[in-house]
Amino acid sequence: MRTAAPREPAPRVLEEVASLDRPGRRIEPLPGGLTNHNYKVMTDDGWFVARTSSEHSALLAIDRDAEHRNSVAAASTGVAPEVIDYQPSLGVLVIAWVQGRTWSAADLRNEKNLPRIAAACRRLHAGPRFVNDFDMFAVQRRYLSIVQRRGFRLPARYLEFMPTVDAIRTAMFASGAATVPCHNDLLAENIIDSGSKLWLIDYEYAGNNDPCFELGNIASESNLGVDQLAELVSLYFGGPSPTEFARARLWALMSQYGWTLWAAIQDGVSDLDFDFWNWGMEKYDRAVAAFDGADLPRLLMDVRQPVQRPVQRPVDPPVQQGEQRA
Repeated sequence: MRTAAPREPAPRVLEEVASLDRPGRRIEPLPGGLTNHNYKVMTDDGWFVARTSSEHSALLAIDRDAEHRNSVAAASTGVAPEVIDYQPSLGVLVIAWVQGRTWSAADLRNEKNLPRIAAACRRLHAGPRFVNDFDMFAVQRRYLSIVQRRGFRLPARYLEFMPTVDAIRTAMFASGAATVPCHNDLLAENIIDSGSKLWLIDYEYAGNNDPCFELGNIASESNLGVDQLAELVSLYFGGPSPTEFARARLWALMSQYGWTLWAAIQDGVSDLDFDFWNWGMEKYDRAVAAFDGADLPRLLMDVRQPVQRPVQRPVDPPVQQGEQRA
């Protein structure tokens, strides 16, 4: 979910959602969400979040049915809110409201929070497998095809790096690393801190993936330093690992390179008052620095080393869905 200005009052489509037809209902638009609209629904017997999806969801590789099923699976781990309702014909998903503070990038860069986000990721990753896979290499190529076919803007030198991307893909898949159910879009605004636990929300891009993508994408979205990413990888895997660290850094690069095109597509189709192009160019500038940097050859060597991972890491028992919710 990408942040934007609050929208106008709730659309009429929410009037058709029977699960929201409750006494004392009040609806307020929520800030955030550049691929959907979000509303806080307050009733006498509970608070909820209703999401209405954009008509451009499929263009951005968002499968709403998969999102719903993955949200249910994630909720079973205790790390995601309970799913209350899903109305595909209306494009509406309803989840339980969770009380807490939405994080900012500064929270993720606070080293005291790294153990907490590592633990939340482990809990999600140890849960039921999702109904689909997520591969940033495939997503990036799909986005590139859309950008070229529709004549959207493409950053300077973008195609120049494609041979390097092929080399990264070959190196990454040489070890055959296992996949786990990943969120794949953990920017800070998708993390809610209740004080006693972290909630991970918004499963639009969820899918089974290399856990190192999750860690690298977290670092990319909140601009963590290299040392902070190394600490996050060590916390997640229970100790330092040059191979896992190299994977996370390369996935951070691919995150920047791929999401740049997400921004290019949004720049071409969205009617929201948001500067998608500059948002994407900030990521792309960091990707270019990594492509041109001196560390890339060593990362490609390190990532080819054998990966040794436990089948499943023990986690604390899931928090029941009634806890920490307003």
